[in-house]
This record gives sequence, structure tokens and C-alpha cells, in this order.
Amino acid sequence: MGQTLDAAAVRRWCALTAEALGRTRSDIDALNVFPVPDGDTGTNLYLTVLSAAESITGLPPEAPAPEVWRALAQGALLGARGNSGMILSQILRGLAEVLGKQADPADGRLLAAGFEHATALARTAVGDPKEGTILSVAQSAAAEAKRTAGECPAVARAAARAARQALAQTPSQLAVLAENGVVDAGAAGLCVVLDVLAAITTDEYPEHYEVPGRQTVTPAAQQVPHGFGYEVMYLLDAADETVPGLRAGLERLGDSLVVGGGDGLWNVHVHVADAGAAIEAGLAVGRPRRIRITYLEAAGDTPQAPCVGRGVVAVTAADGLAELFEEGGAAVVRRRSGGVPRLAVLLEAILSAGDEVVVLPNEPEVIGVAEAAAQDARQSGVQISVVPTKASVQGLAALAVHDPRRRFADDVIAMTRAAGATRFGQLEIATQQAITSVGICQPGDVLGLIEGDVGLIGADQTEVAVGLLDRMLSGGGELVTLIPGLAAPEGLAEVLQGRLHTSRPDVEVAVYDGRQERYPLLIGVE
Repeated sequence: MGQTLDAAAVRRWCALTAEALGRTRSDIDALNVFPVPDGDTGTNLYLTVLSAAESITGLPPEAPAPEVWRALAQGALLGARGNSGMILSQILRGLAEVLGKQADPADGRLLAAGFEHATALARTAVGDPKEGTILSVAQSAAAEAKRTAGECPAVARAAARAARQALAQTPSQLAVLAENGVVDAGAAGLCVVLDVLAAITTDEYPEHYEVPGRQTVTPAAQQVPHGFGYEVMYLLDAADETVPGLRAGLERLGDSLVVGGGDGLWNVHVHVADAGAAIEAGLAVGRPRRIRITYLEAAGDTPQAPCVGRGVVAVTAADGLAELFEEGGAAVVRRRSGGVPRLAVLLEAILSAGDEVVVLPNEPEVIGVAEAAAQDARQSGVQISVVPTKASVQGLAALAVHDPRRRFADDVIAMTRAAGATRFGQLEIATQQAITSVGICQPGDVLGLIEGDVGLIGADQTEVAVGLLDRMLSGGGELVTLIPGLAAPEGLAEVLQGRLHTSRPDVEVAVYDGRQERYPLLIGVE
């Protein structure tokens, strides 16, 4: 195979690395004892590289190397999973920033520089770097690459060899590895990544990619450090200058912090005791999305459900909406506007609702916290389902078909279908200049959102609301729910009702006083 890393070679490297990690992920998972023994490092690395490979697959065959490198870095960032996956995404990003800056294929000198930059970027992303991990192995690989003269094959082979040697030393650097008779799982995965790179550049492919097995020792008892029992991950749209403050805030909340990315898009990973606080830290500086919360089985007493029966728990920030949910028979958990509920409060409400519980989050940011609380509740034998409602109108639609006389599974299916059949929209007032899918908005502009995406920008709430409702009904609908908030102009709901009476007399209209702060108007179309 060729001596340089051209676009075709980068494509092959990414695809074959995904295949290699797919074959070795269970062996890597078996090594996973640090930072928490959750047995998923190999799977997380595989999913991270698979996301990068899928991103590259979407490019045209003639895409030049810089474009391929950018797709690799972006795909890895968006798909990064777990602590090691986050670090690997930063290593790939660092390589891309160096090797993808020119149209000519990368040579050995540039590859060595890429390794050096990648290692520095990965260490910067980690809140508390530890030796004996993927970071120290990456550092050894970069140092050997820098010392090696020659073209890509020689540099890649040297880096892979040095990584293997450093991997063998990880138990002497990190006590928990030696106590369990393993090398570091993330570092073992990185060795597979570098072995594939060496194979691509030398055209010498091994029969299999080695993952060292566990040595015979008596495994030490493992605990989640410091009681940080939740892994929180999310993508974050935020200005680069806000990230140092975010890092500082998250470091106070937990450990295993990795914040990677740049140019307004970041991926955040942290282990915390309070998952809601970690999400709110992101909300304070930008827009978190793709929120994932994983229960790490922290040590502690297992909560016991104090009662039996079928219950529904709904989350809301507004007084009027809280009354509506309570009238429908749901227990309400309050959150502040723009925030998420405390996980402990949500868990308490679930355990108090019964041994069969449906949770209605009613905001995208709340879904992850609800799923984490559900995982906790299941430890006490509660049968629970989180219906992923992204708006209060979806939650109200789900609650309207709730029937505790049905089997629990049937009730959940009916509620999920009702929520999914409800299109939702809202008015929101822009607080800062931003680029949207329909143009640039300025502070004070009225935004009309459909399913979370901006569809209209205007200066008058009524005009935007009319346009928004027309668009939402263009796909059909039998019932329109209007929920004006505190900032709605007087008579807004009446204007919309009158318009519907004239233009769509076949549509039933329901109006409720939500008294929500953030959205002047909520719209549901069923």
C-alpha cells in the first residue's frame, strides 16, 4: 500500500479500525476497571470510531483529504462515548487538525507532528489527567514518532510499537490496574487503533489485533470514586470563551471530566453525584443536546418503594401547566424555568407514585435526568417507563389516554403513541443574536419553533403565531391545543381561535392558561 496518508488511506484506516474494535471490544470491555468498573470501554471506543467512519461514508468518493479528515474528527466528536471515547475523539481531532491542513498527502514528518498535537489536545481536554491510562500511552507513541525519521510507514510502525510497550507498563503506573491484573482498557483500545494505522501505511496486516488478557490475581473490590454515581454526557453548543468556566464548574461537581471540541461545538463527559447539576452547568453557557445519563451503580443504600399502584409523574416549570397535569391525575415535579429538576426530587416522586410508574419529562433537557431517575427506581423493583415527551402538549396528550385499568405495557404504548402523534410548536423571544435555519435572529425577535427547530422569525407575536399555526396544520390535524404563557399579548388565543373558526371549522380547539415564563405560546396539533 502507499507510503502516505492520502484521502483513500484515511478512509480505509477509519473503516478497518471500526472493524477491529468491533472484533476486540468484548476483550477490551473485560479490562475495564478505571475510572469506574462499568465494563464498556471497548464498546465506547468502537461506537466512537464507528461514528467517525459513518461520517466519512457520507462524503462523495472524490472528497479531498482535508475534507475526509474534517469528517473523521466531526464524526468522532459527535459520536464519542464514555471517558476513553471522548479522549480518543480528541486524539483523532488533533491528528485531523495537523494532517488535514493541506491538500497533499501527509508524510512521516507531518504524521509525527500530528501525534504530538493530538496528545496535547487530549491532555488539555481531561480535567485530571492520570498516568497509566490512554493519555500516557498516547504520549509514548507521540514521543517515539517524533524520534523516528522516515516516511509514514516507519513513523506509524514506531508509534504503534511504543504504544504497545507503554501499555505493558500501565499496571505499574496505576495501582487499581495492578490490583486487578489488567492493563488499561482505553490504552489497549488505542493500541488497536495505532496497529491498524501501521497496517494501512505498511500494507502488512496482522491476523488479529492483540488485547492482553487479565492476569491471575485476586481482583480488588471496586467502587465508584467519591460517590459520583452518574456518567453524564452531552453535546454543547456554546461560545469557546465560556468553556473554561464550564470546566471549572464541572470539576467542582465531579470527576472523570473530559471536555473536547471547539468552534462552538463541544462534547462534555463527567461523573457526578447530581446529574441535573451537570446539565444545568451546560444550560448556563449554551444549549446541551443529545444528553445521556448512565447510572454507574454507585455504592449506597438501595431505595425502597414505599407504595404500590399505577402512577404518572410529570415535570413542569409553570403553575398553570402543573394544575393541568394534577387535574389529569399526575404527580407533578417542579423545575425552574430553563432548568432541570433535581434527580433526588424526581426519584422521590417516582418512588412515591407506585410500583408501576410512567414519567413525562416534557422538555428535551429533562429526558436524560428522567431516565437516570428511572434507572435508580428500577433498583427497588419499580416497573417504570419514561415516555420521551419533548413538550408539555405532548405530555398532556399522553396523560389524556392514560388508563390504570390496562396492563402497564399497554398503557405505556397508548401514551407513547398519543405523545408521538402530537406535533408541537412554541413562540420564544430571542435573547441574543444567533444563526438559525431561516436566517439570523436578533435579541427581541419573536421565534416560531416547530419540533424544536426555528421556522419563522418576526417582530410581532400574533403574526408569528398565525404563521406557525398555519404551517403546523398544513400536514393535517383534528385538535389544536393553545397554551398562552405569561408573556403572551392579551387576546392572542382568541385571535387564533377566531382564525381557525373561519379557515378550519373542522378543527377542535382547546385553550388552557399555562402561565409558563419561557414560551409566550405553546401549540399542540393532534
